[in-house]
Amino acid sequence: MIQGRALAFIFESSPARVVFGMGSLARASEEIDSLGAKRVLILTTPGRQRLGDEMATRLGAKVVGVFAHAVMHVPVETAEAGRNATALASADLLMAIGGGSAVGLAKAIAAVTGLPILAVPTTYSGSEMTSTWGLTEHGIKKTMRDHRVRPKTVLYDPLLTLSLPAKLSATSGMNAMAHCVEALYAYDANPISSLVAEEGIRSLAKALPMVVRDPSDVEARSLALYGAWLGGISLGATTTALHHKLCHVLGGAFDLPHSDTHTVLLPHVTAYNAAGAPQAMARIGQALSPNGVTQSAARLLYDLEASMKTPLSLESLGMNRDGIDRAAAWVMEKPFHNPGALTREGLRALLEDAFEGRPPRI
Repeated sequence: MIQGRALAFIFESSPARVVFGMGSLARASEEIDSLGAKRVLILTTPGRQRLGDEMATRLGAKVVGVFAHAVMHVPVETAEAGRNATALASADLLMAIGGGSAVGLAKAIAAVTGLPILAVPTTYSGSEMTSTWGLTEHGIKKTMRDHRVRPKTVLYDPLLTLSLPAKLSATSGMNAMAHCVEALYAYDANPISSLVAEEGIRSLAKALPMVVRDPSDVEARSLALYGAWLGGISLGATTTALHHKLCHVLGGAFDLPHSDTHTVLLPHVTAYNAAGAPQAMARIGQALSPNGVTQSAARLLYDLEASMKTPLSLESLGMNRDGIDRAAAWVMEKPFHNPGALTREGLRALLEDAFEGRPPRI
């Protein structure tokens, strides 16, 4: 709830068609028909090629190829190869099967070709609900927004997440959690986006420990995917701030794993922004601890991650200490809105804590 000032906001919605539920993948053929497509190019990662091939077999003549070369952070070379494959196949629909890497590649192709996207998420990335896309070139990841790249239809089938290992489920889920957290203190947050974000945090906080304890728990998987969907909506409805900026810098420059980087940084950025967004922090804390907030939102996030045995330090992800100063400098190069005042010294301290894996500074 917004308190202490008169309500004033802008709300704009461009929703995708969402088909959610166990077994919803079986509706892929009719969803393709509803989009008027006849030549589908399936995009996926090398690790999901088998699923892509199975989908191609199931859809038969509607599929004109499987491009299984999607990788993290969408290198420009991969995007160009994907665009060439799309042209050669004369595709009229891009079907992204996988997590953020597959959806990101589809968006990079759609940004140039204007082709529609049908997304089939297999992780908790949330990218399928946004108009944000990015490319990485020479170690620098640049992100843009374009309404044309937002998928037209998203098939959420919790059964597809059953093969996601417990550790990756936890970090992918914390990536979705980060979308919700940052949406609550975004300068363009509105009552609807904040309600969605809070519900996303609550759902993920309940579901993720259950998934880690029993990866075969389909009900927990469904709740986690529901939370990830809400995280994607939150991300698509608001403007990102320090957390996503840092993750893009570290991912592009040091090739760090995407969801792991989000996981490590989230408690520290939350603590950094706590003083500048007290109402948002109260809502985050209440969603994480519905029986009564006893600790700061940042510490609750850190403790949740520790309980699931996720990575807690940038060093464990392969980053070298000499990257701390460079990352802090890169973040400061272009100003952007953030509730906490941005200083190079403050960013360096944040990154130092995250590098060591210490609890966030409260």
